[in-house]
Amino acid sequence: MPDIVDILIVGSGASGAAAAWSLSQLQGVKIVCLEQGSAMRPDHYPSVSLDWELRRNDTYNVSPNIRQLQADYPIDDAASPIAIANFNAVGGSTILYSGHFPRFHPSDFKTRSLDGVGDDWPLSYADLQPHFKQNEAMMGVAGLVGDTAYPDYETLLPPVPLGPMGRKMAEAFNTLGWHWWPSYSAINTHKHQGRPACVNLGPCNTGCAQGAKASVDVTYWPLARQNGVTLVTHARVREITLDASGRANGAIYRDSNGSEHHLNARVVVLACNGIGTPRLLLNSKSSAFPNGLANDNGLVGKNLMLHPLGFVEGVFDHDLRSSFGPQGCCLLSQQFYETDHRRDFVRGYTMQILRGAPPVETATAGYFKRQIAIGKNHHKSFRDTFNRTAGIAIISEDLPEVRNCVELDLANTDSQGIPGVKVHYALGENTKKMLTHGIEMGKQVFDAAGGQVISAFAPVRHTGWHLMGTARMGDSASNSVVNRYGQTHAVNNLFVVDSSIFVTAGAVNPMATAQALTLYACDHIKRHLPAEL
Repeated sequence: MPDIVDILIVGSGASGAAAAWSLSQLQGVKIVCLEQGSAMRPDHYPSVSLDWELRRNDTYNVSPNIRQLQADYPIDDAASPIAIANFNAVGGSTILYSGHFPRFHPSDFKTRSLDGVGDDWPLSYADLQPHFKQNEAMMGVAGLVGDTAYPDYETLLPPVPLGPMGRKMAEAFNTLGWHWWPSYSAINTHKHQGRPACVNLGPCNTGCAQGAKASVDVTYWPLARQNGVTLVTHARVREITLDASGRANGAIYRDSNGSEHHLNARVVVLACNGIGTPRLLLNSKSSAFPNGLANDNGLVGKNLMLHPLGFVEGVFDHDLRSSFGPQGCCLLSQQFYETDHRRDFVRGYTMQILRGAPPVETATAGYFKRQIAIGKNHHKSFRDTFNRTAGIAIISEDLPEVRNCVELDLANTDSQGIPGVKVHYALGENTKKMLTHGIEMGKQVFDAAGGQVISAFAPVRHTGWHLMGTARMGDSASNSVVNRYGQTHAVNNLFVVDSSIFVTAGAVNPMATAQALTLYACDHIKRHLPAEL
């Protein structure tokens, strides 16, 4: 390890990996990334064994409070109807995500101007458009060009096959006259960037052993490391440090043995997600920032947005092979994405069609819902359900509210004694109305498809994958933590490039937008880096 590096990146997930690759294009610059988790072994993913459905409920669970691996930190989300999901490893939460990869809409960047809610971003969709394109080429995105909701796509891999269930649901949307389109999926449908095509195995959310799903450990990281970036695993960062002039000068971290180190750096880039980034900033206290680094205006950790999810499930009277294919990626509808003043809420939601449950989940969930009997009729009721179900996820816009926040939990620490976090979150009235509307519309889709609704509720608790807004961007230091380039107002050589800097949440998976924003910010860093060195 060098005594001093030019750029220190904290976090190796979606944004950290994209930042590492982008910044590695600079010549003669030393870059180190510190990751508190380990490197992944695809041959150890649950999908390579018959008991994969059981393993996804423990060591590959999306909740760190259930996994309790050494790399995890405690997250007290008891004061939230939505439990926080993340994964601490090289690749971060891209290891366990479904691969949804749509962009934000242009309207998502100007909700205050259009609808009088939230705040406008200090940048626009047009500013990010070239970076969307660059990121999609790096990740590999399947879909179909020509969507009226997204007219700007120029090229995509062929879409993920809909399958019999997807076609049935598409016909229902056609009957209703509603928008639908094949999902935008970060999943190879043919060989791309040296990675193979999807084989329709299904359990994408436990890690893709084939490498067809675009987790950043197999997309950005090989190229970043080839370009000379040093990736240090099992390196848990405790705090970002400052020099006498108030500039960031590195980080204190602990290795797997608990030994403490200080890595000196000229520029520090944080990419720890919407929970991990405020945790680190709040824990980095000093005489200059007694309430946490860059928190002189008290906004670090505030305005947490989570995309509350509604769920409608239906069953059909014949086998639709619905469990086959990427679990979360089939088709989507953005019929209700934009504000319609005839409704009693502003902004909107995406309807994402989900595949049917795999066999063990079908049996256990069916039993607890009293839909599948135990005893002599078990096999018949199982056959009447398995491969015959479909789900609709209602992915709702989540407006920023200061009361929704993250704070340090001094009473609960990780394996290295660093404080965990507490989450305070409540659904806004606008969100509640949106979820109610989405569930009713989901029921109409199943009715048009000839299916019977067997479950409908909101919010779904274990769906806090999308962590946004806790270090928001803006032009003014009075109402934001960073500027449009992720540069903190308070410390000019400290940058944040993950989804914590989002101003609003949109109504789609934020990853494509987060990575495009990362590339945009890193282009700025590359243009101005000589002044920082």
